[in-house]
Amino acid sequence: MMRRSALVGYGVGDFGINLFFMSFMTFLVIFYTDVMGLDPFTVAGVIFFARLVDAFTDPLMGVIAERTSSRWGRMRPYLLFGGVPLALIAVLTFTVPDFDLQGRIIWAYVTYTLFGLIYTIVTIPYTTLTASMTADYTERIRLSSYRIGFAFAGGWIASMVTHDFVGHSVFSSKAEGYIGLMTVFGFIATVLLWVTFYTSREVVLPQDHEKPSISQSLNSVIQNPPLFIVIGIFCCGMLSFTIRMTVTPYFFTYNVGDPSLIGSFLGTTLGCMILSVPLTSMVAVKFGKAATIRLGAYLAIVSSVGFYLTPVGSIPFIYFWGSLVAVGSTPVAVLGWAMIPDTIEYAQSKLGYRADGTISSTASFFQKLAKSIGGAGVALLLGVFGYVANQEQTVEAISAIHHILTLAPIGILIILVLLTFLYRLDKEAHGRIVEDLELQEPKSS
Repeated sequence: MMRRSALVGYGVGDFGINLFFMSFMTFLVIFYTDVMGLDPFTVAGVIFFARLVDAFTDPLMGVIAERTSSRWGRMRPYLLFGGVPLALIAVLTFTVPDFDLQGRIIWAYVTYTLFGLIYTIVTIPYTTLTASMTADYTERIRLSSYRIGFAFAGGWIASMVTHDFVGHSVFSSKAEGYIGLMTVFGFIATVLLWVTFYTSREVVLPQDHEKPSISQSLNSVIQNPPLFIVIGIFCCGMLSFTIRMTVTPYFFTYNVGDPSLIGSFLGTTLGCMILSVPLTSMVAVKFGKAATIRLGAYLAIVSSVGFYLTPVGSIPFIYFWGSLVAVGSTPVAVLGWAMIPDTIEYAQSKLGYRADGTISSTASFFQKLAKSIGGAGVALLLGVFGYVANQEQTVEAISAIHHILTLAPIGILIILVLLTFLYRLDKEAHGRIVEDLELQEPKSS
C-alpha cells in the first residue's frame, strides 16, 4: 500500500494545475468578450484553434515522455522544469496588450496556443505518472482519488476567488486584476509541481524488451478496444463539464442578474464534488469503475432536468440542482484517470510492450478535443443568438444561455451511460492481466 505522503505529494500537483485549468475553463471566454473586447465569433475561433493545437501535441508529448531517460526518471523532469514557463505564459494569456483590435486578436491566438503547448509538456507526464507509480487496480483508485480531490480543491479556489479578486479596488481595472491573479496562481502551481517532483517515484517501468518503437506505440492505441471506450466516456464527461463551466458566468451575469453569485455558486458546486470524491472511491471499490460512473450520470441527468425547470429567481433551488449535477459528474472525473492505466496493461499483455505515454496522451488528446468543442461551441452559440458583451441581452440570448447550461449536457450524458455498459476491463479482468505480466517477466530476463 502506498504511503499517504506519496498520495498527497502526487495529488497536490493537480491542485496547482487546476488553478490554471479552472481559470481558463470558466473565465477565459468571458475575459475575451467582456475585458479584452473580442466578439463571440472571434473568441470561438481562438478557443477552437488553440485547444485543437493543444490536443494534437498530446500524442507527440506522450511519445517523447515515454522515451525520456534521465537521472530523475521519464516523467518527473517535466514537472521540475515546466512549472515556471507555464506560469509565465498563463500571465501573458490573461494580459490585455495596448494594441488595436487586430493586434489583440493576434495576441489571443498566440498566447493561448503557447499556453496549451506548455500545459501539454507538463500535464502529459504528470497524468502518466499514475501508471508509473503503481500497477495495483485498487491503489490506482486511491491515487486518482487523491489527485482529483486536490484538483477539485484547486478548481474550487480558482472559482471562489477569481471574480472578487480581479474586481478588487486595489486594481485599476479587471485587466490588471487578472494579471495579478495569474501571477499568484503561477507561483503556487510552480511550487506544488516541485513538491510532486520530489515526493513521487516511478516504480512501474518497462523492461528493455518492452520499450516500444514508434509503430508499436501506435499499435498499443489502435489495438486497444477498452481504451476507445474510456476515451468516449472521458470525452462525454469533459464536454459536459466544459459547457457548464464556460456558460455559468454568463448565466449569473445576464439571466440571474447578479454576477456576485458566480464565485459562491462555483464554490458550492465544486465543494460538493470535493466531498463526493471519497464516496466515489468507496463505491468504485465495491461496484467497479464503470458502474460508479453510470450511477453518477443518472444523478446528473435527473438534476439537469430539475435545474432547467427552476425559475432564475429561485436561487436556493439553482444551488441545489447545480450541486447535485456536480455530485453526479464527480465519478467520471475521478475514475476516468484510474481507468486509463488499466488499458496500458491490457495493451502490454496483448502486444508485449508498454506504451504508457502514448496511451495516456491519446486519451488526453480526445479529452482536449472535447474541451475545444465545448468552449468554442458555447462562444459560437452566444454569437449566433445575438450576445453582445456588457449590455442587456435579447430574449433569444438569455434563453440560449439557459438551455446551454441546463439541457445541453443531458444528451451527452446519455451517450456516456451507454458507453459504460460496453466497458469490460473490471477489477477481475485487470487482475488476471497483471498476474500474467508478472509471470512473463522472469522468462524475458
